[in-house]
Amino acid sequence: MADLGGANRRVYPSSSKKIRTTRAKRLRRSAFIVGFLVLVILLGALGSFVYGQYLFSKVKKVSVSSEHVQVAGQPLNILLIGNNTRTGLSPSEVAAFGSSSQVGGGRADVTMIAHFDPKTKNVTLVSIPRDLFMPIPGTKKLQRVDAALNPTKATGTAENPNQLVKTIEYDLGIPIQHYVELNFDSFQGIVNALGGIKMYFPMPVKDAYSGLNITKPGCITLNGFQALEVVRARHLQYQLPNGTWGYDGLGDLSRTRRDHIFLQVLASQVKASGITNPVKDLSLLKNVLPYLTIDSQFTESEMLSLILTYRHANPAATPTGTLPVAFGPASGYVFDGTNYASIVLPQEPADTTMLKNLIGLAQPKITLSTVNVTVVNGSNSAGVGSTISSGLAGLGFNVSKARAIPPNANPVESVIYYTPGNLAKAEALKATLTGEVIMGQVPSTGYSTPLELLAGDQIAVAVAPVTPSSTKNQPSSSTTATSSTSASSPSTTIASITGATQVNVSQKPQPWDPRACPA
Repeated sequence: MADLGGANRRVYPSSSKKIRTTRAKRLRRSAFIVGFLVLVILLGALGSFVYGQYLFSKVKKVSVSSEHVQVAGQPLNILLIGNNTRTGLSPSEVAAFGSSSQVGGGRADVTMIAHFDPKTKNVTLVSIPRDLFMPIPGTKKLQRVDAALNPTKATGTAENPNQLVKTIEYDLGIPIQHYVELNFDSFQGIVNALGGIKMYFPMPVKDAYSGLNITKPGCITLNGFQALEVVRARHLQYQLPNGTWGYDGLGDLSRTRRDHIFLQVLASQVKASGITNPVKDLSLLKNVLPYLTIDSQFTESEMLSLILTYRHANPAATPTGTLPVAFGPASGYVFDGTNYASIVLPQEPADTTMLKNLIGLAQPKITLSTVNVTVVNGSNSAGVGSTISSGLAGLGFNVSKARAIPPNANPVESVIYYTPGNLAKAEALKATLTGEVIMGQVPSTGYSTPLELLAGDQIAVAVAPVTPSSTKNQPSSSTTATSSTSASSPSTTIASITGATQVNVSQKPQPWDPRACPA
């Protein structure tokens, strides 16, 4: 995230030269995923032309062995990634956006889960904030989720879709059946091939970093470059009726909402115009396919089956959401001695609730007495480990005696580390906790119990009058710090509060957000 939710980091270049320089420095922030195009444009075009089969054979395919096998009749999750790699740019684009030597590797700048429900024939989209600080599978290292795709010393891995898929599956418990990746460079070509995208701007808006500058309200046909300015905008300013300029301080989180709106408008316009025009279809194919990467198990026949199953879905009514998060420190988040600048932290139970509501992510039914967990106090406060241990034991978990380690950050993020094969137990444990809590898989050796809870600076455990054999892994809870334990009703014990404020991103267009043109 470029802005930590406030106006204290506003920087607006005053000259065009300075703006161009700023653009070049922030190239890594310019990627954008065009998720529905995979279904609405690509699949429809492939279904219309034999030539499409030849073009499909040219699509780049990668092996993603960590994916779940799709089960017939069951929901399907496709991980949609906008990779901001600079590899393959034309000379003119290198001049505008920089080269691969200037911005090496690639990052998952935009990460979405497209969920397909065969029972309802509906599609939903859930975005994972690019700056969500998450464990890297197989290690105790934490990084932004966008870096899980990129080779770095921090992650200890090379650029690999498997690593990113594992991060989503292991840390959030979301099974991924397929992987689709687009280079942001294809975005402009797609929009231009469609003849532009019409969007309504209710008021003048600008963003010095992305180059966006809409001077008058109204319905405007955006070309590819202008559309890119819209979807990149994360320092958005808007002009109020009295002539003053306001500032959208939620940065990347607000950008994600506008990207959802853009996708809905784009898909609706494609569907309304039809995808059986040979010239238009082939133009779209030629602009999409050279930059598309999919997993090698994602076959053309499966794609065609998807388009037939979901062809009546209404893009404009597609449910969307962004995981609720809390902002890291405005001064920058220091973890293990490294300043990661702007990050956001997970929020439970809000994250699990959203995933349940939008993609049907169910909580496993586990007998809590079978769950063995070691509690480690890694927070900046004494006694947190004992408090959490007592609360978990009261719920029926088999808890080992708590120990303490020096804190590695401020605030410390709480992590449920679990060994392979114990994801369901980790999810059962997470369902009893609130705060900045996330999961992470670690190697099978070196742990006395299958689960190890690193208790951080904002964590709560629901304490309820249940027996050790209870299978209730989602007890009622309150996030109020003043709640007290009662023998007759559940309550929540807050071990420590860092002052973090949960941010839920409204999916409804704000007064300044561009949207579909009035009918």
